[in-house]
Amino acid sequence: MKTAHWQAIIFDFDGVIVESGDIKTQAFGNLYRSYGETVMTAVMQYHTANGGMSRYQKFHYFQKHLLDRPPLTADEERQLDRLFSELVIEAVIASETVPGAAELIRKEAPRIPLFVASGTPETELNTIVTRRGLASYFTAVRGSPTPKQMLIADILSSHALSPERVLMIGDALIDYQSAQMNKIAFLGRVRPGDTNPFPAEVDTLPDLSPLLT
Repeated sequence: MKTAHWQAIIFDFDGVIVESGDIKTQAFGNLYRSYGETVMTAVMQYHTANGGMSRYQKFHYFQKHLLDRPPLTADEERQLDRLFSELVIEAVIASETVPGAAELIRKEAPRIPLFVASGTPETELNTIVTRRGLASYFTAVRGSPTPKQMLIADILSSHALSPERVLMIGDALIDYQSAQMNKIAFLGRVRPGDTNPFPAEVDTLPDLSPLLT
């Protein structure tokens, strides 16, 4: 797939720009470790199966379906969010870049607007993007709590982009579904050794290096 056709590219972040998926899986496990091995394993499996979903949605799901407790209060949600951020932010900043991602971003940024639409909280995401030296390449960096399909819709409308000329690159089924809802093209990144979460008709790459040619 050549990138010359596209008027803009929207990137997911974890697993597309940085190899941070395992970091966040382990962080979720550590966050719920005190509830025992069974809960911890279920938490990690749910996170892995629902990549791209906001951590806040996951916190509420775990509270209701795994811990069988009353709904999270706002204070409890903030506490979980703070603890999770402490577990992941420095590790994500220091994590490896997906092969080809940094080169593709630097190559395309002078030509077309580039965006990030991620399930990571927006303030935290901007901190990570800035600390990794990537902020100047992106027209906008968007994150949760806004759902991903709405992030994409906001990007399209705010920047007067034609959906048929916009590509999204993601690594989770929710990325593909959100692209479909907004009628934009989609390319899946499936890390070597990982299970492909996408329908058979979706084009996938092991990393972003092939897009440099």
